[in-house]
Amino acid sequence: MKIRKGLVSALIIGSLIVSIPLSASAKNINKEHFDYVALGDSLAAGQTPMKSLDKGYVDYLTSRFEQSQYHVALDNYGVSGYTTTNILNELFNPLNEQNASLLESISEAELVTIDIGANDLLAQLGSIQQNPALAQSVLEGIGNNLFAILSRIDSIKPGTKVYVMGYYNPFPHLPEAQQAALLPLLDALNQTIQNMAMMNGDIFVPTANVIEKHEKEYLPNPADIHLSLEGYQVVAKEFWKAIQKNK
Repeated sequence: MKIRKGLVSALIIGSLIVSIPLSASAKNINKEHFDYVALGDSLAAGQTPMKSLDKGYVDYLTSRFEQSQYHVALDNYGVSGYTTTNILNELFNPLNEQNASLLESISEAELVTIDIGANDLLAQLGSIQQNPALAQSVLEGIGNNLFAILSRIDSIKPGTKVYVMGYYNPFPHLPEAQQAALLPLLDALNQTIQNMAMMNGDIFVPTANVIEKHEKEYLPNPADIHLSLEGYQVVAKEFWKAIQKNK
């Protein structure tokens, strides 16, 4: 399921120039009822800046559909702390009862959203700061895993609409000098995520620019990387716009 290392390197370093049609095989979301599966980390789970769980972008996106007279059956599998490896294990180990439930949910879904990869990078951030040359291999690993995840979803339910989130700057309260060193890593992560989404015919949903407009308000706790409820609503709006555009 993994693509060759050289190919991933090229994708990270440069921009993919391939345009893949997204609507040809994708199913339309039924106006009366559809199944929605959310995968991801603490952002899908709805973790707040105070480390509690509340409404996340998944909940606000569901509310937007319901306000537009859709009936949504939501299965949210977002878990705080999850990495790409966690989701890979769930998707490729159907013998586990909980994983079997996830696979069944995906097999019935008309819509899948996913945010994953940030925790992979954050876990290696200290090592990368000591040795910047490690960044490329870390990003390659994230790219390989995400490609496998998206390919697996497509094999479970061909034609399902899949929307993949890009990440915002989680450290807006740090001094500018420190941010200057971290933001290129964020850009590289988002480029990797976007490239893998494009290769699978999925839709990338950027969030960095919209959160940046009021980033200290949307990330009110300097000691935490999670969004306020207002921030999650902004992210949900970006998903909504992408979904309306790619019906």
